[in-house]
Amino acid sequence: MNSQPGDPPVTRRQAAGLAIRAATHAALWLGTWPGIASMLFVSDAWSRTTSTHNQQHPHNTMTTSSAIVDPYRLPRHVIPTYYDLRMEPDLHSHSFTGHEIVTLTVTESTTDILLNATDLDVSVATLSGEGHPPRTGTVRIDEEHQRCHITFSSVVSPGVWKLSLAFRGTLNDKLRGFYRSSYTDDQGTAHTLAATQFEATDARRAFPCWDEPHFKAVFAVTLAIDPALTAISNTRIVDDRLEGGKRIVRFAESMKMSTYLVAFIVGELVSTAPIMARQTPVRLWSVPGKQHLTPFGHEIAVYSLNFLAGYYDIPYPGDKLDLIAIPDFASGAMENLGAITFRETALLLDQRTATHAEQGRIADVVAHENAHMWFGDLVTMAWWNGLWLNEAFATFMEMLVVDAWKPEWERWTAFGMARAAALSVDGLLSTRPIEFPVRAPKEAEAMFDVLTYEKGASVLRMLEQHIGPTVFRDGVRHYLTAHAYGNAETTDLWVSLGHASKQDVPALMNEWIFSPGYPLLSLAVESPSTLTITQRRFTYAEGSSATPSEAAAARWHVPVQLRITTTRGTETKRVLLSDRESRISLPEGWTSVLANEGGHGFYRVRYSQDLLSGLQQDGLNNLAPVERFNLLNDTWAATLAGMVSSADYLALTEHFRSEQDPHVWAVMLGSFSTINHLLDEADRPLLAALVRNRVSPMFHQLGWTPRPDERDLVKELRGDIIRALGTLGRDEAIQAQAREAYTALQQQSRPIDPNVIPALVSILAFTGDETRYEEFTGRFRQATTPQEERRYLFSLAAFRKPELLERTLSKTLTGEIRTQDAPFLVSSLLHNVYIREKAWEFVKTNWERMDKLFPKSGLRRMCGGITGLSTPELERDVRGFFASRKIDLGGKTLEQHLEQLHIAVQFRERDREAIRGLLARKST
Repeated sequence: MNSQPGDPPVTRRQAAGLAIRAATHAALWLGTWPGIASMLFVSDAWSRTTSTHNQQHPHNTMTTSSAIVDPYRLPRHVIPTYYDLRMEPDLHSHSFTGHEIVTLTVTESTTDILLNATDLDVSVATLSGEGHPPRTGTVRIDEEHQRCHITFSSVVSPGVWKLSLAFRGTLNDKLRGFYRSSYTDDQGTAHTLAATQFEATDARRAFPCWDEPHFKAVFAVTLAIDPALTAISNTRIVDDRLEGGKRIVRFAESMKMSTYLVAFIVGELVSTAPIMARQTPVRLWSVPGKQHLTPFGHEIAVYSLNFLAGYYDIPYPGDKLDLIAIPDFASGAMENLGAITFRETALLLDQRTATHAEQGRIADVVAHENAHMWFGDLVTMAWWNGLWLNEAFATFMEMLVVDAWKPEWERWTAFGMARAAALSVDGLLSTRPIEFPVRAPKEAEAMFDVLTYEKGASVLRMLEQHIGPTVFRDGVRHYLTAHAYGNAETTDLWVSLGHASKQDVPALMNEWIFSPGYPLLSLAVESPSTLTITQRRFTYAEGSSATPSEAAAARWHVPVQLRITTTRGTETKRVLLSDRESRISLPEGWTSVLANEGGHGFYRVRYSQDLLSGLQQDGLNNLAPVERFNLLNDTWAATLAGMVSSADYLALTEHFRSEQDPHVWAVMLGSFSTINHLLDEADRPLLAALVRNRVSPMFHQLGWTPRPDERDLVKELRGDIIRALGTLGRDEAIQAQAREAYTALQQQSRPIDPNVIPALVSILAFTGDETRYEEFTGRFRQATTPQEERRYLFSLAAFRKPELLERTLSKTLTGEIRTQDAPFLVSSLLHNVYIREKAWEFVKTNWERMDKLFPKSGLRRMCGGITGLSTPELERDVRGFFASRKIDLGGKTLEQHLEQLHIAVQFRERDREAIRGLLARKST
């Protein structure tokens, strides 16, 4: 699943998307600027993890419900192997009925059958078996634990049985389970469709089932629908007939798979003609009127499926592939076998008007979901603690695919943004390992985060580069082949990669997967010819007395690649750092040393002053873009942690005025945005002057108009530079030119590069009045593409007049804005310095309503906005509110948000006056 919805204009990619992925709140740590890639977790931990997820439920000779001790894991003595499932949705009454016959293997005598169900009315439960008369069970639903207890008056003996269940439920509006989505056509007519979203634990809301990844089974789905509608499920249609006024659509049997991968979509939908990817027909589906937005997504869908089948050396495991754009969708996309569902922003676009970042977003997400057809669908983690095996690999593979498809996009450089988002969260004391024990469904939901996706993918990339891409690929092939149609654990992956590499992979990787955090490598020259590298855990508490003693004791096996520049040229040294400290001999005539050559390592680097000076003297432009990105981003993180002064950081930014990579600019502009948050309004013009000083040279180089054959990344950078000057830089000339360009765009009097349009919208919102607000509201409602709709929607959170921003707040609860988008809009408003106090009061006042209305994943992301409330007074109020309400967002989500807020406040209190003084001196 792609956990990041369409990217709001003040994110990362965190998230997610996304997309490149990082959540809105990650902007503080990464310093993510909105124009980049969005318009926009053998050690003790390993022992604990394996003992937890391998534990078996105790049984008596005869198993009853009293023997069950785990309220969240089902017993293993009743195993489903085949579901014959019929669903009949009624889009008018927003309800559905269903019937299923589940083939079971019973391994121990029992009187109880326990499976998952919630929000369902199960009316009939009948059990039959060869040589046994049918028997009716007594049904009891345990809503607290989302379970269905079926008790029989006589013993069910070991053997094969068929369980027949009749049930009904509601097509909910919560964007989970079997839910309803709506849209309005060009004539203003409202339409409803039904779709599913089952990951992590919501198949139980649609039909009673063994809703755990381990319980793989074959599914034969039949949908009874209105004859005017279309039905889609995981496999091809094998029978389509009219019966009793209904269209009865039966689908082929699926492969053996987990319940969270089952899908059915019903509504007025239209498809493209199929394009074959080897032997697989690939189609894109949308609501009517949007088929012209499908070619780009279709192209990358076919390319990626072909690429992945070749890389894995295993044919695609389904019989067809449908990619379906859903108007209301909580996540970015979902990897249902053969029927992948997407937000419209993650699949549909107009190539004539889309920005480079918007195209990259769709390419990434489509490749990510296709990669799941093998990693996740064919081979599935045994339990949710192993979610990273699905998501980290899909994130890694999306980069591999898109980099092969469009090498000029430099996706591995762009991935530095995603890696940085993971580093920012993993630098918290409240971080978690990539893999850790999961019990309750809420804990599983909280696993869909930057640590699972981006950190997981980052350590995979680091491992791939360490053992070699071909060896890594061979290990992946061995893993997928060995565990096809089954489940696997992290240890299984290590076995396969060790088999291919002939290396002790667990010794190398366990600390990265099963322990929190990552190392900070400190580089210093001990003597003229000796380099010292020291590792310790990086935390944002480094600059305070609160730093935990464990930080110094933590150890990783760190693959370090050094590039040493000498008077004769350059040379590369590879070191596997496993001790706290290592000494390396430097060659005669060396002038500079760069650690993390190529940027693949998941760690931060801190250079001594003389080593930093050496890099600057040899020329930062001699570094690769990702290396410059890491240098600036690591220095900014050290500044937030109090290890580097703000003055030294701002002095370093002066060396990047001619930078031409948009991702490097993302760090610098994002850090300026963070500083903007800690200043009072009266002091923000001082920051604006600094921004103009840093940014103007690049604008004068780029101008407003692309040159012939200009790279896409340069076009993307132009939009980011213009946006920065017109908003953070408050450049009145740029603001005036933006108004002129926007008028020309609307009048079609001259062409405007699509990559500049988001900047125009941002600047006009920043300087806008009520008339402009009403205009942008209208354009949001009348948008012709998903990207245009999202652009104007989030512009409504970017104005400065509080009375206008209050209107935006109100819209999040009136139904004017889809519930998939409203939480992200609230998060943006919490970050807006002109409304954040009122936005926070709005959240407090309407919390219960939001909790009921918004998807749970969206509510977690909305709460990430509290990191923008970076004053001591607001922090106290935020902590008091969450403590008094006993709010639980799952996992460590809330704890992480609160720690990020605290670090932001600490940074403000520690550095504000120094920054203000520095800016004042520079302005005179």
